[in-house]
Amino acid sequence: MKEVNIAHLYYDILNLYGESGNIKALKMHLEDQGLKVNIHFLTIKDKIEFNKFDLVYISSGTEESLKIVIEDILKYQKDIKEYIENNKFFLVTGNALNMFGKYMKEDNALIKTLETFNYYVKEEKFRMVDECIFKSSFIKEPIIGFQNINTTLKDNDKYMFGVVKGIGSYPNSKTEGVNYKNFYGTYLLGPLLVRNPIFLEYFIKKLVKNKYKDFKFKKMNLKLDLKAYNNFKETFYKNIIK
Repeated sequence: MKEVNIAHLYYDILNLYGESGNIKALKMHLEDQGLKVNIHFLTIKDKIEFNKFDLVYISSGTEESLKIVIEDILKYQKDIKEYIENNKFFLVTGNALNMFGKYMKEDNALIKTLETFNYYVKEEKFRMVDECIFKSSFIKEPIIGFQNINTTLKDNDKYMFGVVKGIGSYPNSKTEGVNYKNFYGTYLLGPLLVRNPIFLEYFIKKLVKNKYKDFKFKKMNLKLDLKAYNNFKETFYKNIIK
Protein backbone atom coordinates (compact mmCIF):
# COMPACT_ATOMS: atom_id res chain seq x y z
CA MET A 1 0.00 0.00 0.00
CA LYS A 2 1.33 3.43 -0.90
CA GLU A 3 1.98 5.62 2.11
CA VAL A 4 2.90 9.17 3.06
CA ASN A 5 5.03 9.86 6.13
CA ILE A 6 4.53 13.21 7.84
CA ALA A 7 6.50 14.65 10.76
CA HIS A 8 4.66 17.17 12.93
CA LEU A 9 7.54 18.82 14.77
CA TYR A 10 7.18 20.41 18.22
CA TYR A 11 3.44 19.70 18.12
CA ASP A 12 3.13 20.24 21.88
CA ILE A 13 5.01 23.55 22.01
CA LEU A 14 4.22 25.28 18.73
CA ASN A 15 0.48 24.73 18.67
CA LEU A 16 -1.38 28.05 18.64
CA TYR A 17 -4.51 28.97 16.68
CA GLY A 18 -5.62 25.42 15.87
CA GLU A 19 -2.86 25.04 13.30
CA SER A 20 -2.94 21.26 13.80
CA GLY A 21 -5.96 21.52 11.49
CA ASN A 22 -3.50 21.55 8.59
CA ILE A 23 -2.34 18.06 9.53
CA LYS A 24 -5.91 16.83 9.99
CA ALA A 25 -6.92 18.14 6.56
CA LEU A 26 -3.91 16.50 4.90
CA LYS A 27 -4.56 13.18 6.61
CA MET A 28 -8.25 13.10 5.71
CA HIS A 29 -7.79 13.92 2.04
CA LEU A 30 -4.72 11.70 1.58
CA GLU A 31 -6.56 8.75 3.10
CA ASP A 32 -9.52 9.50 0.86
CA GLN A 33 -7.14 8.94 -2.06
CA GLY A 34 -6.36 5.46 -0.72
CA LEU A 35 -2.99 6.33 0.80
CA LYS A 36 -1.78 5.21 4.19
CA VAL A 37 -0.82 8.27 6.25
CA ASN A 38 1.68 7.97 9.09
CA ILE A 39 1.84 11.04 11.35
CA HIS A 40 4.93 11.20 13.56
CA PHE A 41 4.60 13.62 16.49
CA LEU A 42 8.07 14.72 17.53
CA THR A 43 9.25 17.28 20.06
CA ILE A 44 12.17 18.41 22.24
CA LYS A 45 14.86 15.73 22.70
CA ASP A 46 13.23 13.32 20.23
CA LYS A 47 15.55 12.08 17.51
CA ILE A 48 14.41 13.52 14.17
CA GLU A 49 15.52 11.59 11.11
CA PHE A 50 14.43 13.89 8.32
CA ASN A 51 15.14 11.49 5.48
CA LYS A 52 12.34 9.23 6.72
CA PHE A 53 9.63 11.82 6.01
CA ASP A 54 7.87 13.04 2.89
CA LEU A 55 6.64 16.19 4.65
CA VAL A 56 7.75 18.09 7.74
CA TYR A 57 5.25 20.48 9.31
CA ILE A 58 5.90 23.15 11.95
CA SER A 59 3.31 25.67 13.15
CA SER A 60 3.01 28.79 15.24
CA GLY A 61 3.78 29.28 18.95
CA THR A 62 4.40 31.99 21.51
CA GLU A 63 7.63 33.97 21.29
CA GLU A 64 8.91 32.17 24.39
CA SER A 65 8.06 28.73 22.98
CA LEU A 66 9.81 29.56 19.72
CA LYS A 67 13.05 30.36 21.53
CA ILE A 68 12.91 26.99 23.31
CA VAL A 69 12.43 25.20 19.99
CA ILE A 70 15.27 27.12 18.35
CA GLU A 71 17.71 25.74 20.94
CA ASP A 72 16.66 22.20 20.03
CA ILE A 73 16.33 22.48 16.25
CA LEU A 74 19.72 24.11 15.66
CA LYS A 75 21.41 20.72 15.89
CA TYR A 76 19.55 19.75 12.71
CA GLN A 77 20.78 22.73 10.68
CA LYS A 78 22.67 20.61 8.13
CA ASP A 79 19.94 17.94 7.95
CA ILE A 80 17.27 20.55 7.20
CA LYS A 81 19.28 22.12 4.38
CA GLU A 82 19.91 18.71 2.81
CA TYR A 83 16.24 17.76 3.18
CA ILE A 84 15.10 20.90 1.35
CA GLU A 85 17.73 20.61 -1.37
CA ASN A 86 16.59 17.01 -1.95
CA ASN A 87 13.13 18.38 -2.89
CA LYS A 88 11.38 17.08 0.21
CA PHE A 89 8.42 19.07 1.53
CA PHE A 90 8.32 21.56 4.37
CA LEU A 91 5.15 23.40 5.42
CA VAL A 92 5.76 26.14 7.98
CA THR A 93 3.09 28.51 9.31
CA GLY A 94 3.03 31.49 11.65
CA ASN A 95 6.14 32.64 13.48
CA ALA A 96 7.82 29.24 13.04
CA LEU A 97 9.02 30.82 9.79
CA ASN A 98 11.34 32.99 11.90
CA MET A 99 13.57 30.00 12.62
CA PHE A 100 14.72 29.55 9.03
CA GLY A 101 16.50 32.86 8.53
CA LYS A 102 20.01 33.94 9.50
CA TYR A 103 19.06 35.40 12.88
CA MET A 104 16.32 37.11 14.87
CA LYS A 105 16.88 40.69 15.99
CA GLU A 106 15.14 41.72 19.19
CA ASP A 107 16.08 45.18 20.52
CA ASN A 108 19.88 44.94 20.72
CA ALA A 109 20.02 41.15 20.91
CA LEU A 110 20.66 38.72 18.05
CA ILE A 111 19.30 35.18 18.28
CA LYS A 112 21.00 32.64 16.03
CA THR A 113 18.63 30.66 13.82
CA LEU A 114 18.97 27.95 11.17
CA GLU A 115 20.44 30.07 8.34
CA THR A 116 18.44 28.05 5.81
CA PHE A 117 17.63 31.23 3.88
CA ASN A 118 19.19 34.68 3.56
CA TYR A 119 16.58 36.75 5.38
CA TYR A 120 16.77 37.91 8.96
CA VAL A 121 13.90 38.59 11.33
CA LYS A 122 13.24 41.95 12.98
CA GLU A 123 10.93 42.48 15.93
CA GLU A 124 8.62 45.42 15.22
CA LYS A 125 6.98 47.91 17.56
CA PHE A 126 3.63 47.21 15.94
CA ARG A 127 1.57 44.02 15.81
CA MET A 128 -0.38 43.04 12.69
CA VAL A 129 -3.68 41.38 13.58
CA ASP A 130 -6.12 41.13 10.70
CA GLU A 131 -7.71 39.00 8.03
CA CYS A 132 -5.57 38.96 4.90
CA ILE A 133 -5.80 38.17 1.24
CA PHE A 134 -2.83 37.15 -0.88
CA LYS A 135 -2.24 35.94 -4.43
CA SER A 136 0.09 33.22 -5.68
CA SER A 137 1.63 31.81 -8.83
CA PHE A 138 0.45 28.32 -7.85
CA ILE A 139 -3.29 28.78 -8.25
CA LYS A 140 -5.53 31.50 -9.67
CA GLU A 141 -7.80 31.70 -6.61
CA PRO A 142 -6.94 34.20 -3.85
CA ILE A 143 -5.28 32.91 -0.67
CA ILE A 144 -7.11 33.90 2.50
CA GLY A 145 -5.93 33.75 6.09
CA PHE A 146 -5.24 35.50 9.37
CA GLN A 147 -2.12 37.24 10.63
CA ASN A 148 -1.06 37.91 14.23
CA ILE A 149 2.59 38.90 14.06
CA ASN A 150 5.06 41.42 15.47
CA THR A 151 8.03 40.42 13.32
CA THR A 152 8.97 40.95 9.69
CA LEU A 153 11.45 39.34 7.31
CA LYS A 154 14.27 41.52 5.99
CA ASP A 155 16.23 40.77 2.80
CA ASN A 156 13.80 38.02 1.83
CA ASP A 157 14.40 37.03 -1.79
CA LYS A 158 12.24 33.90 -2.00
CA TYR A 159 8.71 35.13 -1.42
CA MET A 160 5.68 32.88 -1.63
CA PHE A 161 2.68 35.20 -1.99
CA GLY A 162 1.81 38.62 -3.35
CA VAL A 163 -0.06 40.87 -0.93
CA VAL A 164 -3.51 42.19 -1.78
CA LYS A 165 -4.46 43.02 1.80
CA GLY A 166 -2.26 42.50 4.84
CA ILE A 167 1.39 42.83 5.84
CA GLY A 168 4.14 41.42 3.66
CA SER A 169 7.64 40.29 4.54
CA TYR A 170 8.32 43.85 5.69
CA PRO A 171 6.10 46.91 6.20
CA ASN A 172 4.51 48.19 2.97
CA SER A 173 5.96 45.29 0.96
CA LYS A 174 3.94 43.55 -1.71
CA THR A 175 5.31 40.05 -1.04
CA GLU A 176 5.00 37.59 1.85
CA GLY A 177 6.28 34.20 2.95
CA VAL A 178 9.04 31.97 1.65
CA ASN A 179 9.00 29.45 -1.17
CA TYR A 180 12.05 27.56 -2.38
CA LYS A 181 11.79 24.20 -4.13
CA ASN A 182 9.24 22.37 -1.94
CA PHE A 183 9.59 24.60 1.11
CA TYR A 184 6.38 26.54 1.75
CA GLY A 185 6.41 29.03 4.59
CA THR A 186 3.98 31.82 5.49
CA TYR A 187 2.92 33.91 8.45
CA LEU A 188 -0.68 33.15 7.46
CA LEU A 189 -2.77 31.24 9.97
CA GLY A 190 -6.22 29.90 9.47
CA PRO A 191 -5.36 27.03 9.24
CA LEU A 192 -3.95 27.72 5.78
CA LEU A 193 -4.91 24.41 4.13
CA VAL A 194 -8.35 24.28 5.69
CA ARG A 195 -9.31 27.77 4.57
CA ASN A 196 -7.84 27.42 1.08
CA PRO A 197 -9.14 24.16 -0.46
CA ILE A 198 -7.75 24.78 -3.95
CA PHE A 199 -4.30 25.39 -2.47
CA LEU A 200 -4.79 22.24 -0.37
CA GLU A 201 -5.52 20.25 -3.52
CA TYR A 202 -2.48 21.73 -5.25
CA PHE A 203 -0.24 20.95 -2.27
CA ILE A 204 -1.46 17.36 -1.90
CA LYS A 205 -0.98 16.60 -5.57
CA LYS A 206 2.55 18.00 -5.55
CA LEU A 207 3.40 16.09 -2.37
CA VAL A 208 2.16 12.75 -3.64
CA LYS A 209 3.55 13.16 -7.16
CA ASN A 210 6.93 13.95 -5.66
CA LYS A 211 6.99 10.39 -4.28
CA TYR A 212 4.72 8.50 -6.67
CA LYS A 213 5.05 10.11 -10.11
CA ASP A 214 2.38 7.91 -11.73
CA PHE A 215 -0.18 8.16 -8.93
CA LYS A 216 -3.75 8.42 -10.21
CA PHE A 217 -5.91 10.82 -8.25
CA LYS A 218 -9.65 10.57 -7.94
CA LYS A 219 -11.73 13.74 -7.67
CA MET A 220 -11.19 15.32 -4.26
CA ASN A 221 -14.22 15.92 -2.09
CA LEU A 222 -13.93 19.65 -1.42
CA LYS A 223 -17.61 20.60 -1.58
CA LEU A 224 -17.93 21.87 2.01
CA ASP A 225 -14.44 23.37 1.99
CA LEU A 226 -15.23 25.36 -1.14
CA LYS A 227 -18.59 26.48 0.21
CA ALA A 228 -16.92 27.97 3.28
CA TYR A 229 -14.13 29.53 1.19
CA ASN A 230 -16.49 31.12 -1.32
CA ASN A 231 -18.87 32.39 1.34
CA PHE A 232 -16.08 34.12 3.21
CA LYS A 233 -14.52 35.51 0.05
CA GLU A 234 -17.79 36.86 -1.29
CA THR A 235 -18.81 38.55 1.96
CA PHE A 236 -15.64 39.78 3.66
CA TYR A 237 -13.70 40.58 0.53
CA LYS A 238 -16.49 41.58 -1.85
CA ASN A 239 -15.05 45.09 -2.15
CA ILE A 240 -11.46 43.89 -2.58
CA ILE A 241 -11.55 40.91 -4.94
CA LYS A 242 -12.59 41.83 -8.44
